[in-house]
Amino acid sequence: MALNQNFQTLRLDYLSISSVQFLSGKPVQLKSNLADLKPKLVSLQNETSVKPITWKTTAKQHTFTVTYLINSCGLSSESAISASEKVHFQSPEKPDLVLALLRNYGFSRTQISNLIRKRPVLLVANPENILLPKLEFFLSMGLSRSDLARTLSSDPTLLTRSLENQIVPTYKYLKSVLLSNEKIVSALKRTTWIFLEDRSKNLMPNIAFLRKLGVPQKFVSLLLTHFPEAVTQKHEDFCRIVGEVKEMGFEPRKCTFVLAVHALSGKGNKSLWEKCFEVYKRWGWSKDDILTAFRKHPHSMMLSEKKIMMTMDYFVNKMGCPSRAIAQFPVILFFSLEKRIIPRCSVFQILLSKGLIKEDLSLTTVLLPVEKRFLERFVIKYQEKVPELLSVYQGEI
Repeated sequence: MALNQNFQTLRLDYLSISSVQFLSGKPVQLKSNLADLKPKLVSLQNETSVKPITWKTTAKQHTFTVTYLINSCGLSSESAISASEKVHFQSPEKPDLVLALLRNYGFSRTQISNLIRKRPVLLVANPENILLPKLEFFLSMGLSRSDLARTLSSDPTLLTRSLENQIVPTYKYLKSVLLSNEKIVSALKRTTWIFLEDRSKNLMPNIAFLRKLGVPQKFVSLLLTHFPEAVTQKHEDFCRIVGEVKEMGFEPRKCTFVLAVHALSGKGNKSLWEKCFEVYKRWGWSKDDILTAFRKHPHSMMLSEKKIMMTMDYFVNKMGCPSRAIAQFPVILFFSLEKRIIPRCSVFQILLSKGLIKEDLSLTTVLLPVEKRFLERFVIKYQEKVPELLSVYQGEI
């Protein structure tokens, strides 16, 4: 109870400090009596990476560490033994303070277990001088407590980086590109790598390359916000992919250009692209058909095989739509089969069978409008003549 109260006092004192001090990189003095409760802790502030503690330990110390990792941190016996090779301590005083801080910031037992299993040396980090300032900095950016806990438990390496030398300067650069904390938070939630790597190595050159090609700021921002892993890849790989995208006929000043860069970035995406290529060929699409669909909607080459097969089967075999015609409107492949395609096409078929709409009406006219517009045009308009239309649309008939 007393320990938690001390951390509550520490938090209130800390929150009273202007966030401007963080963003300016100036040191922050914390008003707390926490230091009086414990000996000086190991500091990771100036470390660029976590280094295992290498002093020689006795069997008794090792046993205590393993037991603590199991009982207090929730690690399995195997994980605890592995972690004990990287960190050792003789009493619970130091790690108890770290665990108390994490719990105070909303980390669940499972999240704490994951964090310690991945970076056990954080148990002996100074909670007041090292961990607390970083937690508060990310909260000051607008990251919620739940997102903070989820992000850091997934990759706690971020807590080992220097606030002054790595995190704050990276934040300032990202702010100059994205212009808002909300977008920075969005990018961080997708990958911590934007804060982990040296920004001058890949991130900055890649963004500079896009700007040199004439890619508008809003599309650079879109790529960095929603697909940051594409912009943080090796510069030579990034330039090669951008070159491929240009050769395929994409215009740098259009949104589809950066979406295509994302679709071809990384081994996983490239493999998926090739898989989609083969799946579309099964439906009789030529190479030109596939590239046409890709240019119209780059993420049509990032759908799962199951999604493509089920949707194409419905359009071709149930609706009688020519397979290659779908390549001209690949956006319809993204809609939910159960929630959008089948209900709307069912209404379409009834109206067609009763001669109330023209046979040459395109599927995009039926599938693209927002729900309100669709209901007005295809359901409410014909309710007197076909009373069951709404029930059909709602799946009741």
